[in-house]
Amino acid sequence: MKKSLLALAALGAFAGVAHAQSSVTLYGIIDEGFNINTNSGGKHLYNLSSGVMQGSRFGLRGAEDLGGGLKAVFVLENGFDVNTGKLGQGGLMFGRQAYVGLSSSQYGTVTLGRQYDSVVDYVGPLEAGDQWGGYLAAHPQDLDNFNNAYRTNNTVKFTSANYAGLTFGGTYSFGGQAGNFSQNQIWSLGAGYNNGPLALGVGYLNARTPNNFGGIFNNSTSSSPLSNAADSTNTVYGGFSTANTYQVIGAGGAYTFGAATFGVTYSNVSFRNLGSVAGVAPSLYQRGSNATFNNVEANFKYQITPALLAGFAFDYTDGNSVTLANGTSQSGAKYYQYSLGTDYFLSKRTDVYLIGVYQHASGTDSLGNPAVASINGLTPSSNDNVFTARIGIRHKF
Repeated sequence: MKKSLLALAALGAFAGVAHAQSSVTLYGIIDEGFNINTNSGGKHLYNLSSGVMQGSRFGLRGAEDLGGGLKAVFVLENGFDVNTGKLGQGGLMFGRQAYVGLSSSQYGTVTLGRQYDSVVDYVGPLEAGDQWGGYLAAHPQDLDNFNNAYRTNNTVKFTSANYAGLTFGGTYSFGGQAGNFSQNQIWSLGAGYNNGPLALGVGYLNARTPNNFGGIFNNSTSSSPLSNAADSTNTVYGGFSTANTYQVIGAGGAYTFGAATFGVTYSNVSFRNLGSVAGVAPSLYQRGSNATFNNVEANFKYQITPALLAGFAFDYTDGNSVTLANGTSQSGAKYYQYSLGTDYFLSKRTDVYLIGVYQHASGTDSLGNPAVASINGLTPSSNDNVFTARIGIRHKF
């Protein structure tokens, strides 16, 4: 009897150890709120919307210890709309992230699947939109993808281990087209440093045939056939739908003094070799020409109390002139954006927040029309000014 009890105890201990070596976690965010928009296509709009501060989601995250500091890891993450129950990201089941891979505590992590690029990983967290402003405070129509408007499919990703605050990594997405290795490929590189009061990040993103980069010109976040027309709802860069390459160079930094944090980001965004894809742009822009934007953001955050923070950001987007099909030059659009936000944490998992964003536009937009204000994620204004405000609640589980 004693031997049987000892054997049973040993088996139980072994089972406990085996269970501790692997884990699966269910997690999620529910973000909902009320919005006021002074000019949504020419009219005032009052509505509820989901996922502004952070996208509403639920997901599964798992890890299995393989020994020797090596683990198998996976993430399956869904996005959804609280108001309608619909799937986000173009109706994909796991549209936010879906990957599996191996992670080493000494060397880093390699994963395969649908993932974020290096600009999102290393520079995105330094913009106001990723901190306290939500997607409303992102740069106009998130033209530099700092706010993660687009993911990459068919992606191999490497993320280094943390070396005294320094991390680095890169991604490569296979185009999947027979006979043309570079068609639809996407690659990125980045690095970040976060140690004490200082945070720094740099990133580079190159998407060949950008219509397939999450449907960047056709409002679809899954890979799709090329769109043969400009997106009239994206006046900022929808007219550049025939570009062969979408390129982003980004950098940012932040420094914390006590309760105050000052930050700055910069991006150079280029839609290169216009006219390479059949569509409407060749009739407007000279074949082989480029459209370029420079964006600078300065942001400030103050932790008033442990539960209350406030933030302010100014963002300036400058579109360079573009060569038209007749050889003349068209001035680019300029966008001036001011964002204010406050966030109060009722608990570690639940907070309420208020965001206000004002934007003014000037110059000529990508469709060849007088530029109109176009806050990220909203229907463009009918004129050069717009203001939007939101009060929301977010719960994490």
